[in-house]
Amino acid sequence: MKPSSPSTRLPRGGDKQKLENQLCFALYSTLLGVNKVYRGLLREFDLTYPQYLVMLVLWERDQINVSEICEQLYLETTTLTPLLKRLEARGLVSRRRSAEDERQVIVSLTDEGRSLRLQLKHVPDCLGAAMGGSLDEIVELRNKLTKLRANLFQAA
Repeated sequence: MKPSSPSTRLPRGGDKQKLENQLCFALYSTLLGVNKVYRGLLREFDLTYPQYLVMLVLWERDQINVSEICEQLYLETTTLTPLLKRLEARGLVSRRRSAEDERQVIVSLTDEGRSLRLQLKHVPDCLGAAMGGSLDEIVELRNKLTKLRANLFQAA
């Protein structure tokens, strides 16, 4: 990996190994805050943030196979399967083997899972309010993070 370019260096005399100077720590600790807000918003619906992400994927496209969910959420099957089992036990999704390929598991929303979308429609606005920025600022930040993610995955 090449050293940072002059435009991304710390101010003169800045310690690159100081915790407060770490971009990764700023991202990590920010995600802790995001997760706390989501925990409060999702508690009454007995959903975790990762379960909510699965539901978002399914609300966009129902009857999707497990590998496609993994791909969209950057998760391994071993991480996703327990989430799906809990969602299925709650009656929000169902899982079945594909008729075309028995190795594939298709995940579908139940009626209760579909109706949950309407009950959670306030969540994005609440998170946006908690972030304290304008919609334009939040979209700009999301776009920068998406680009950063793509660069990091390419470099890995």
